[in-house]
Amino acid sequence: MLDILRRIVQEVSTAANLNQALDIVVARIRAAMQTEVCSVYLYDADSKEYVLMATEGLNKKAVGRVRLATSQGLVALVGMREEPLNIDNAPAHPNFHFVSETGESPFNSFLGVPIIHHKRLMGVLVVQQRQSRQFDQGEEAFLVTMSAQLAGVIAHAEATGDILELHNQTGERRRSARFAGAPGAPGVGLGIGWVITPAADLSTVVDKEPDSVDAEVLRFDHALNEAREEIRQLGEQLSGELRPEEMALFDVYLNMLDDNALGAEVRQRIIDSNNWAAGALRQVVMDYVGHFQVMEDVYLRERATDIRDLGTRILAHLEGNSSQLDVDALPQDTILVSEELTPAMLAEVPAEKLRGLVSVKGSSNSHVAILARAMGIPTVMGVVDLPYGKLNGRRLIVDGYRGQLFSNPSEELTEQYQAIFEEEQALQQDLLELKDEPAETIDGHRIPLWVNTGLITDAVRSLERGAEGVGLYRTEVPFMMKDRFPSEAEQQKIYHQQLKTFAPSPVTMRTLDIGGDKSLTYFPIEEANPFLGWRGIRVTLDHPEIFLVQIRAMLKASEGLDNLRIMLPMISSVNEVDEALHLIYRAHAELLEEGFDIVMPDVGVMVEVPAAVYQIRELAARVDFLSVGSNDLTQYLLAVDRNNPRVADLYQAFHPAVLNALNMIARDAKASDTPVSVCGEMAGSPHGAVLLLAMGYDMLSMNATNLPKVKSVLRGISRSWAQSLLDEVMQIDSAPIIVSTIQLSLEKAGFARIISPGGSEGPR
Repeated sequence: MLDILRRIVQEVSTAANLNQALDIVVARIRAAMQTEVCSVYLYDADSKEYVLMATEGLNKKAVGRVRLATSQGLVALVGMREEPLNIDNAPAHPNFHFVSETGESPFNSFLGVPIIHHKRLMGVLVVQQRQSRQFDQGEEAFLVTMSAQLAGVIAHAEATGDILELHNQTGERRRSARFAGAPGAPGVGLGIGWVITPAADLSTVVDKEPDSVDAEVLRFDHALNEAREEIRQLGEQLSGELRPEEMALFDVYLNMLDDNALGAEVRQRIIDSNNWAAGALRQVVMDYVGHFQVMEDVYLRERATDIRDLGTRILAHLEGNSSQLDVDALPQDTILVSEELTPAMLAEVPAEKLRGLVSVKGSSNSHVAILARAMGIPTVMGVVDLPYGKLNGRRLIVDGYRGQLFSNPSEELTEQYQAIFEEEQALQQDLLELKDEPAETIDGHRIPLWVNTGLITDAVRSLERGAEGVGLYRTEVPFMMKDRFPSEAEQQKIYHQQLKTFAPSPVTMRTLDIGGDKSLTYFPIEEANPFLGWRGIRVTLDHPEIFLVQIRAMLKASEGLDNLRIMLPMISSVNEVDEALHLIYRAHAELLEEGFDIVMPDVGVMVEVPAAVYQIRELAARVDFLSVGSNDLTQYLLAVDRNNPRVADLYQAFHPAVLNALNMIARDAKASDTPVSVCGEMAGSPHGAVLLLAMGYDMLSMNATNLPKVKSVLRGISRSWAQSLLDEVMQIDSAPIIVSTIQLSLEKAGFARIISPGGSEGPR
């Protein structure tokens, strides 16, 4: 059956349209299962009917004409139950419904399976035969597998407009196709799709011994210089849209292309491996890509995209096929679509023509998403099931708030989103006016709003949004971008830039958080279970020489600024804190002896391991502050990897267990008179911020994009109102109901416009 399945899938993939694909499916399944009938019924959501769309064995004239209501017949029963139905005497079943047009009365055996795509019922796949018998388990499993394959085909056909239009009795058209991704940059964009593809493909490059190593080195150097110049030019094209600090992203690209960075490694690989330039380039780039892709930290994992893009551009110049985008051919309202968007691709499109961005791969931490937020371009990332190659010229709507893409939108949907677009323009102007205002409730309770940063561009944008400090600065990046541990001087320079940008506001620097799935190429760690392995503080305490160099660099960078705070990640015991504090005090004493005038910074710990939740008082007795990493804490409490699509829906930030843990942490921290904050995504959600305020958290740290909305909501409520809401939700035992309760309360309080442009559910 497996070979048959493969052949059917291959044949379907070459079909010109959905009608042809369905005809292939029913014919091949009927032959493979040696049965008499195979049919596909698609569900028309507008008319709420099942429409016979293809059949082999029934009357062909019935296709497109036979419709079954959601309560009518065995087909409807399969759809309602969303599970297979396998019976040997169909006419005797109470749900049997005779349809004369199909001529199916003689068929007794019935096996129907639902066609489901991302929890959405697409239709029902059916096989029948006259002989009265139940289909065996192998046949049932085969049909279930085929229905799963067919679901993706139907969904893609919806997106591209290839699906045969289903009409109900009023002649209304089937609704537009919707694809889910991740919010990359807020806003809505309406326009025409323009698909952009890389000029070269690294994965197709083979290793080959060159005629002359020296000639290959020269050829590579030439391509490297051309790629470097291309990046410079693309950066200049965006210079009018971005501040100099945001242009630092292109400096990051150029630094990677430096002769002492990526260039040096490829050059050395050509010589050592006696490989031609393209092969050596592929080896080095894919080594880096593989290294970054396995990391748990989403922000760091996204750096794989940057490395791959640079490698692709160098390869294009090596192959002599570098192509410039035909700007004149672009629509005036371009929605840029690609398998993996990069900042360089973004720079190729004139800003005045750009209405939105869509990327099959990537997340909100991608460099292109960072730039999109800075430029105010609505963006959706990670639309994994999108048939992006077929969207060129299609009318699209990008919903950057909810991470949704609509293809072939109806006039009604277009009008709704146009209204949202006009509303959000007015809203953004109103929020900007709050930049210099404090996050203070109407009954006088003030809570500082800080930001999480990684690049200098994050820092500058954060200040413009009214950030009062940095709650989390990731220090891993300089370690990831080198083929060795960065020196104390190199680290000091990077840290000083961050501290100076925010001075005199505090900057909380997390010590090196590597290990397990965040190992370095020059410091490999292989473990069976990296999430529970040698990582974070466990690694640095085992290597005090690494820890001390980083602490010294942080302290020296803070000289004269005195706005440094040091935070220790993945703490699970007080012994780890004691050992780390000993090393920090030692580094400080050494620098004082060396003549540096450095104030001892506050030191805190991240509460992200469940064990730490139950040791708050003991930890508080040793440190100056506590900071909850709500993302990791939620994952560990629920045993859910939120980046795993199979279980991502189980990751619930408002799960009762998570809320109880957060409440317990805040209570115990207050009892110990120790400041406590939250630096996870929950702090950046108006829904979460209201609860955290009520729990008693002293500070919230979030993505800069979310800060104005959180501030607006907090300034419009009283703390007593928030505490009443907290009391209510703490009595609820269901996460979805908790979220709905908070949503409804905020809407009743007048924040519908803030928390969800266009309404809580948005256009449907």
